[in-house]
Amino acid sequence: MSHRYDYDLLCIGSGPAGQRAAVQAAKLGKRAAIVERGRVIGGICVDTGTIPSKTFREAVLALNARAIPDSSQVRPGSVGRPTAKELLARVEEVGQRQGDIIADQLRRNDVAVFMGEASFKDAHTVGIRSDQGSALVTAENILIAVGTTPAPPPGVSAEPGLVVTSDELLQLTLLPRRLTVVGAGVIGIEYASMFAALGIDVTVIDKRDRPLEFLDREIVDELLSQMRNADVTFRLGEAVERLEIVERPSRRVVMFLESGKRLVSELVLFCAGRQGATAHLNLPGAGLKADDRGRLTVDREYRTAVPHIFAAGDVIGYPSLATTSAEQGRLAACYAFGMEAKPMAHFPIGIYSIPEISMVGQTEHELTSRKVPYETGTARYREIARGHILGDDSGLLKMLFHREDHRLLGVHVIGTGATELIHIGQAVLGLGGGLDYFLTTAFNYPTLAECYKVAALDAYNKLNA
Repeated sequence: MSHRYDYDLLCIGSGPAGQRAAVQAAKLGKRAAIVERGRVIGGICVDTGTIPSKTFREAVLALNARAIPDSSQVRPGSVGRPTAKELLARVEEVGQRQGDIIADQLRRNDVAVFMGEASFKDAHTVGIRSDQGSALVTAENILIAVGTTPAPPPGVSAEPGLVVTSDELLQLTLLPRRLTVVGAGVIGIEYASMFAALGIDVTVIDKRDRPLEFLDREIVDELLSQMRNADVTFRLGEAVERLEIVERPSRRVVMFLESGKRLVSELVLFCAGRQGATAHLNLPGAGLKADDRGRLTVDREYRTAVPHIFAAGDVIGYPSLATTSAEQGRLAACYAFGMEAKPMAHFPIGIYSIPEISMVGQTEHELTSRKVPYETGTARYREIARGHILGDDSGLLKMLFHREDHRLLGVHVIGTGATELIHIGQAVLGLGGGLDYFLTTAFNYPTLAECYKVAALDAYNKLNA
């Protein structure tokens, strides 16, 4: 690599994609650097996104004395609602610790870190501006991994304690009695279920008729059923026209829906979409242009229209998961330096709602649309000793097998430990295994992993009926 440049790879953003790309480049013997404009190393993932929200979820479960994430087992608020201070005490601690761990990993791999805002001067030069001054850095290759920012609410700007996006939600000082969540995507559903577990009156509004359309429909139906049992109200097929803040008799938010309905809430969480955080980058200076949502288009090697500039993570769109973003960053670094790399296959999806959901592989509606013959095998937690021990009688695991060669095609789980349990199915799927593996293997007893054996036997019986 030419030493005409300061670095072989410069990553703009220190989230999962930027972090993983920089470390991969360093392990290939390249000079790597990261620019981060946020408060902590780790980007949005550590500061306001994945880590804080999942830590908040665990705090909800623990402080609400909910030993199991199943709304049918413990009545919301039955042991007294914790305060916002109690719930958020752990969030800052975990975020700081994760930032320290990532910073230490970067130091050990000799990755240079610049704290400041990056802006392109030309296709190989990036200006970095911070409170300490400004600098110019050049790089042979550049990775844009700046993540996203929440779309703004209509009619009013975000206002602490009344109208917030997911970035501001965990700065609350008081918990509302009534919360309205606008947007039934991953973030909206996760937070709606968490606040409902605290005994808060939650309403979810979304213009789509079905939320989480990329998931298995049976699993989503089960999630919605459990959330309704926790007193969550869903207004699907509805869109918010505008929001207004009223002062009397007390400060409230009034939502005017396109259908003519009018709703009043103490707090509105607006999470109807996110936009690529590219506005500050001066993309034209590098010969690039984002779409109307601030996102960048890349090819199969994560190259943008400028071949030595790559993009990875949420800024390129779906699936916008920390796991996939990290792998995209690693692959981009490999491609940048001509290293052979296999593309991702069978990545898992995890939704940290209460109860949690996870999946890997294909869904029933995908297989049906493609006319792939398949059979299902289902196990319910109430059939498993570990499910009884945990007190979770509503969880389930479903596997999909090809009817002809019995290959595993997909796994879908809802319930306690779903995001951990999915990895057994992911491994078998990745190795090309199928029904025979699950029929002939043994799992620790008592564990939720036994669901795989029970589901396999269910599928076997159906295939041989």
